[in-house]
Amino acid sequence: MRLRIATRSSHLARAQTEQVAADLAWGHPRLQIEIVEIRTVGDRVIDLPLPEIGGKGVFTAELEAALRAGDADLAVHSLKDLPTELPEDLAIAAVTAREDPHDAWISRDGVTLDEIPDGALVGTSSLRRRAQLLRARPGLDVRDLRGNVPTRLRRLDAGTYDAIVLAAAGLRRLGLHDRIVEKLEPPAFLPAPGQGAVAIETRAGDAATRRVVATIDHAPTRLATGLERDFLARLGGGCHAPIGALATFEGGGVRLEGLVASIDGRRSVRTSAERALDDATDLGTSLADAVLRAGGRAILEAQPEIGS
Repeated sequence: MRLRIATRSSHLARAQTEQVAADLAWGHPRLQIEIVEIRTVGDRVIDLPLPEIGGKGVFTAELEAALRAGDADLAVHSLKDLPTELPEDLAIAAVTAREDPHDAWISRDGVTLDEIPDGALVGTSSLRRRAQLLRARPGLDVRDLRGNVPTRLRRLDAGTYDAIVLAAAGLRRLGLHDRIVEKLEPPAFLPAPGQGAVAIETRAGDAATRRVVATIDHAPTRLATGLERDFLARLGGGCHAPIGALATFEGGGVRLEGLVASIDGRRSVRTSAERALDDATDLGTSLADAVLRAGGRAILEAQPEIGS
C-alpha cells in the first residue's frame, strides 16, 4: 500500500510528519510512504498578523485541497491549527500522543517573565498569548512575530525582541528545548485548545487509509483535545478572541480548564470543571456555557473585527 502524506514545509511540520511516517512504517513495514510538501497561505504571507489573512484554516486549507484532489492520502496538522468544523468529506483519522501542551518563555538574556523589565519587547503571533502576557505583565510591549521557529529564534538572538513565546511542544520536537527559560503554565496561563497534539486528516470515504492511520491514534489525547476543541467550538472557533483550554486526567476523571480574554488582557473569564471519564462527553460545551454566563459572552461581543 502506498500512502502520500501532505505536510507544510516548515522545519516543525516536517519533523512532525516524519515522526508520523516512522510510526506508520513501524506498524506497517510494507507501506510505501511519500511526503508531499505544500506551502500554505500562512507560510507564504508572513508580513501580516494571522487574523488579518484569515486566521481560520490559513495553515490547513491547501493540505485539505490536496486530499480532495487525490494528490495526497493523508495530511498532518498541528491540531491547534485545524478548524473545529471539518468539511463533511474529510475526517480526523488519528490524533497522536500529545507532547508538552504549554507555552514556553524564551528570553535573550535568560530572564523570566517576572524578572523582565516593563517596556520589554515581547514577540508572539498569538492573540491568546498576547492577552495572557498583558494580564500578567501589563507593562510589556507585546508585538506581532511571524515566521517559523528558527526564524523567530534568530530575530530574538539578533536583538529585535527581548523575549518571545513559542509552543514548548514545537521546541521539543525540533530538539531546541534547551532554549526554554520557563514554561508558562496554569494557573496563570492556558494553552490553545489542542496545542501539543498532531492530527492526521484523511478523506472521510477512504476506509483503507483510515484503518491504517487509526493504528497510531492515542485515545487519551483524542479525548482531552476533543473536549478542548468542543469548548472552542461552542464559543465560536472562528472568532478572534483569545481562548485557552486544557484538559488533564486526574484521579480517574478528567478536568477541563477554560479561558476567554480580551486582547488587551484587561478582561477575562476563567473557570474549570471535573467529570468522571464516562460522563465527560459534554464537558467542553458545558464549560463553555458556564464561561459565557460568567461574562465571556460580553468579552466575545466586544472584540474588534480584525482586518476590517
